[in-house]
Amino acid sequence: MVSDRADTSSPPEGKRSRLLAVLLAMAMFVLVVDTSLMNVSISAVVRDLDTTVSGVQSAIALEALVSAAFILIGGKVGDLAGRKLAYTLGLLGYAVGAVAMTLAQNLTAIIVFWAIIGGLGASLLLPAMQSLIHGNFEGPARRKVYALVGAAAAIAAAVGPLLGGVITTFLSWRVGFLLEAVIIAVVLSGLRLVRDVPYTGPRHVDVVGSVLSVLGMGGIVLSILVWQEGGESVGGLMLIGLVAMGALVWWLRRGKRLGRPTLLDPDLFSSKYFRLGVSEQLLQQIALGGTMIVLPIYLQMVLEYDALQAGLSIAPLSLSMFGIALLAGQRAGRRRPSTIVRWGFALFTAGLVILLPVVPRADSGWYLLVPLLIAGSGLGLLVSQLNNYTLSPVSDERVSEAAGVNSAAGSFGLSFGLAFAGAIMLAALAITFTTRAEDSDVLSSTEQQQVAEVLEDDAQLMSNTGLEQLLADQPEATREEIVRINTEARPPALQIALVIPILAGLLGLANSFRMARLPDPVPSSSTEGLALG
Repeated sequence: MVSDRADTSSPPEGKRSRLLAVLLAMAMFVLVVDTSLMNVSISAVVRDLDTTVSGVQSAIALEALVSAAFILIGGKVGDLAGRKLAYTLGLLGYAVGAVAMTLAQNLTAIIVFWAIIGGLGASLLLPAMQSLIHGNFEGPARRKVYALVGAAAAIAAAVGPLLGGVITTFLSWRVGFLLEAVIIAVVLSGLRLVRDVPYTGPRHVDVVGSVLSVLGMGGIVLSILVWQEGGESVGGLMLIGLVAMGALVWWLRRGKRLGRPTLLDPDLFSSKYFRLGVSEQLLQQIALGGTMIVLPIYLQMVLEYDALQAGLSIAPLSLSMFGIALLAGQRAGRRRPSTIVRWGFALFTAGLVILLPVVPRADSGWYLLVPLLIAGSGLGLLVSQLNNYTLSPVSDERVSEAAGVNSAAGSFGLSFGLAFAGAIMLAALAITFTTRAEDSDVLSSTEQQQVAEVLEDDAQLMSNTGLEQLLADQPEATREEIVRINTEARPPALQIALVIPILAGLLGLANSFRMARLPDPVPSSSTEGLALG
């Protein structure tokens, strides 16, 4: 039982609760704004560290993957070692990543400290935060804190691109991550306000299930990242991932049948509401991840925008998502959740479909305004409904576990969307560039072979300005021809990459018709606001 006895060094209970609520919201803000800052800073990071777009994109996808792969394990670590300890370690993991980004001199440091250690921090922090809110607040106060933390996440998603763009353009991308570290330090300074929440369930550790979950999600996304970087054993990694996912399903069912504790209760998926909600969450995040990696790359490498211009161009997507999510949450009224979800996927998909013919003609971010407003409105409708729909049928004692599964599905979808859409974009660029080079009447056969070898070793999306600098010692005719090919090859690559989030949107739309066949779920008071990830 949680002790109600206050620490003599702590402020009065009312003030303690208010301060703790604000600190939890600050922690969530940092979690969400972190990736936005990285997305709009891609070109600056590439330039400052003398690395590649594909390398930075891989680090972004890897961070989301690590969070997804370990979030179920992170929840169990919090159960066994203490939720407050897991919360503290999660914050420290994120702090290590932020400080590393401030000081990083190469891509390896970003991968190790920001992507891996930071991702592990997120996997500990999210489940622990859910449990601590549930244990430190009661009744209306608890609902207000969930609403505050959810609002912090929504605000971070909305202002993240703009905030990151301003900081990166006028100061440095390193300053943005330094500010993250400062916010985390402030949150850590309030640890004395947090009362731990003891775990009373089974203390058995499902080692096999934990390993299979990491191998399953990790193998699938890593195979895509390795393929993108031109590495070997892509098929082997993908096979490991698929086999591990299948083995995990079998293991969980077997454990349930034998009455053994498992990583998660497979009976959660006996609810059609839960199955449909988790699948829609997965598809929504694949769509969001694919869109949010492709557009910043396009704006910074094709239109040669700085971080601020890229952030302003993407802002219609995030701001409309935030605004519509608030409106839909307040005014959904008697409209069925399945209907709102259907309109959400329909609008999102329509926005990206409208964007496809615009891409080759766009010479300014203004061309993206209307399609992104439409797509963002669709995402806002989805955000307003999916979490509550997914967790509605779950009983009180299993809601934390269900929220962890929901968060894992979202994180895995995000990492998959980031990796797959980015890989498809770079692969399409390489193929298109090579084909056009081979058809060129200006480039000699030797030059054509050199182009093919460079792309095979490092498929790289490069601005025309950067390409001209790289080709400065080449004959003028050769330089102009390669720049022309680069200009023509990039829009088709973006169009092909956008097919990934469009397909995810279409699958989500089709799935919404299955949702409509069920009666509307009745939300449980215990599940309100639990899906923080």
